[in-house]
Amino acid sequence: MKRKPAGMLLSMTVLIHCSVAYAQTSTLKNFPKGSSPQEVGTRVASRFVASPHSNFGRATPPSVITYPEVCTWYGALAFAKESKDKALTTKLAQRFEPLFAADTGLVPKPDHVDHTVFGSVPLELYQQTKDPRYLALGKRIADKQWGSPEGPHVKPEGLAYYKQGLTWQTRMWIDDMFMITAVQTQAYRATGNKEYIDRTAREMVVYLDSLQQPNGLFYHAPDVPFFWGRGDGWMAAGMSELLRSLPGDNPARPRIMEGYKKMMAALLKYQAEDGMWRQLIDDPASWPETSSTGMFTFAMITGVKQGWLDAKVYGPAARKAWLALVTYIDGNGDVREVCEGTNKKNDRQYYLDRKRITGDMHGQAPLLWCAAALLR
Repeated sequence: MKRKPAGMLLSMTVLIHCSVAYAQTSTLKNFPKGSSPQEVGTRVASRFVASPHSNFGRATPPSVITYPEVCTWYGALAFAKESKDKALTTKLAQRFEPLFAADTGLVPKPDHVDHTVFGSVPLELYQQTKDPRYLALGKRIADKQWGSPEGPHVKPEGLAYYKQGLTWQTRMWIDDMFMITAVQTQAYRATGNKEYIDRTAREMVVYLDSLQQPNGLFYHAPDVPFFWGRGDGWMAAGMSELLRSLPGDNPARPRIMEGYKKMMAALLKYQAEDGMWRQLIDDPASWPETSSTGMFTFAMITGVKQGWLDAKVYGPAARKAWLALVTYIDGNGDVREVCEGTNKKNDRQYYLDRKRITGDMHGQAPLLWCAAALLR
């Protein structure tokens, strides 16, 4: 029997590996008509462009731009970039233009994590348009997060964290790990200055060491032992955004990757048969909730695409979640079954009784993140 040349064997090995890799990631391609990331992203982004500034879903105009709108705006920009839709980028920039002039009062002061995350939008606009006005505003906001503490939201515990080299906006709420990482990672992407991503990586390690439970999930708060879906969603999305840009030689990367993979394994265990995740993640009596499902789906798509997660295991789970999620979008491009804004409370029934809203931007944003991630 003739022996194949070494070069031929090497080529065959590479071909086999490439074929396996394609088969593993193809679960995140070729979606049925109406459920492709291009179609869904266009519908949800168009809905956002047509929407006025939102006050947490209420009809009254906001005093400043609120974080759910920021997250949706950032998602729409990410989708515009990945779908190469320059017309959409232009519309999203036009939405921002009044904030440099008559509506400048709508720009939040960077005195709290929920306000400071606003900086992620001008920083993304800068990356896509190169307009220096966006960079100046975004940098000012990101820098203030680690600058001198001031404003009505400064707390004694925040000052204690500040003395340890963390941001004075630290509160040890799981939501923070999207709000902080989003703006700091965006500042790194826009400037190339590693200080931004190094400090947010250190912050993430402190949150992981302090808050992640043995099962890989996160209580809504240390004194509230419930795994609330969207709260955990912020952690999943925040780790994904950070790891996507965190340099391989960063000393915090192995610890963050460990925390991320531990969380993804737990989420795999608690995914419902229909592909959704629940309002209380580990509670089978809890209702399927879309904002958390969107955030977890985004985290899994990102992990599969980046090669952090086993595509044979997590690819089908992410696909199933996406296909379930898009069935919750109505004819207006609004997502149903979004948990209303929720404070912490040590009461299971409190979480089960939260209002289920249609069109709330807490739910619109993750759909756009997913659509962008699927195209990325």
